[in-house]
Amino acid sequence: MTSHVTQTDRVTVETGNLRELITRARFVLFDFDGPICRLFAGHAAEDIAESFVEWLEIRGLSGVLTDEERKYEDPQALLRVVDLRHPGSDLVTEMEERLTTEEIKAAATAMPTPFADPLIRTWTAVGCRLAVTTNNSARMVHEYLANRELLSCFAPHIYGRTRNLGLLKPDPHCLNRALRAMGAAPSEALMIGDSPADVEAARQAGVPFLGYARNEGKSNTLRNAGADTVVDSLWPLLEILKGAGRSADLTG
Repeated sequence: MTSHVTQTDRVTVETGNLRELITRARFVLFDFDGPICRLFAGHAAEDIAESFVEWLEIRGLSGVLTDEERKYEDPQALLRVVDLRHPGSDLVTEMEERLTTEEIKAAATAMPTPFADPLIRTWTAVGCRLAVTTNNSARMVHEYLANRELLSCFAPHIYGRTRNLGLLKPDPHCLNRALRAMGAAPSEALMIGDSPADVEAARQAGVPFLGYARNEGKSNTLRNAGADTVVDSLWPLLEILKGAGRSADLTG
């Protein structure tokens, strides 16, 4: 009985927190892969990582990676490793361009996150300004959003990976760029992300954070990283926005 009450109390508190986060935000910063879509739904990230390892071996650079690093399934993690050992090199530039090319391929078969498209359009319709703050390629994000007819909801505020890989999240660089460009105070903004790096970047930027996790494991990871409010669906956000819009109509 006690555990049931505790769980119910937590849900009640989180629901209240969620409503406050949504209704207070005038600027929303979306991470891309996760909250907006599953980028690698049809073009597996682990296959890209494997191709990077093979590419380095062909170039005679297999020694750049340790045996453990060769098993990485995240191509961004491999890119960061190479950048740490050869910062600012032509090798890193070429590898980053290869990753951008693979991300653009992946965008063609990416799976939209359920309710993401209507949520983005609704948030825009009620006057909120939106930005993408991501470790992915901004070129790829532009293409994906254009294909979904969502680009006008964000442009020009799409802030992605730069050649300075040290500025990737958890560094708050892309969040701070968005805030400055939109003239937004951190307290007026909300970041929606799905990784511990997102949690930390939002914390450093002073921006309230909402976690999106499509399964319990990811939810626990976000909570352990410090996320106070986590949702497993974007549907409640859409319902809160619709309710706020109806209230405004009634009082207007």
